[in-house]
Amino acid sequence: MSGSTTVRAGIEEIISRIAAGRVTPTVRAADADQADSWARQIGAGGINTFEFTATTPGWEHALRHWTTSEPQATVGLGTVTDAATAELAIDAGAAFLVSPFAVPEARFVADRAGVLFIEGGFSPNEIRSAAANGVAKLFPANIGGLPYLKTLLSVLPGARITATGGIALGDARAWLSAGAIAVSIGSDLFSRPDITAASRELLESLDTVSSNA
Repeated sequence: MSGSTTVRAGIEEIISRIAAGRVTPTVRAADADQADSWARQIGAGGINTFEFTATTPGWEHALRHWTTSEPQATVGLGTVTDAATAELAIDAGAAFLVSPFAVPEARFVADRAGVLFIEGGFSPNEIRSAAANGVAKLFPANIGGLPYLKTLLSVLPGARITATGGIALGDARAWLSAGAIAVSIGSDLFSRPDITAASRELLESLDTVSSNA
């Protein structure tokens, strides 16, 4: 394989893991210790693909620990809004990067390192541009809802889109059935009194949903 082919294959492997996982929780916490605790709880519930966020103090420590000590997990960093953060995340071993919007300077860093960068968008043109690089993040997904996702996919057939923003646990199945390759859930999962049980129940509710990758 040539270098570019190998990089593309590596990115496609991460996309496949995200699609196979169906849910990619956003672990946005008060500090690194809480982020680590929440990650362990969803892991105990069977969720092994998730993202820490750059808005969590100490995220580098949590990310590096997981990428070096938890080989079963596929861990990325969300809320990447500049090149410096992208550099730090890649150095800490992030399997993928996520942003709520297009960040050309971070895209350059990710592409140079051969790391999947999922950029967010809302308009058809923003989603088209992001999806051309692998995967687009529809954000905020709750504004347009399921009909909007279906409309986007009708004019962008084959686009791989994840959905993020205001998605409740009980709605994950509907988003996947509508064509999203994965959904990201945050507050509705981590506000539950038993995060592990909620994670397990979420995955069980998605057992019969096929992958859209």
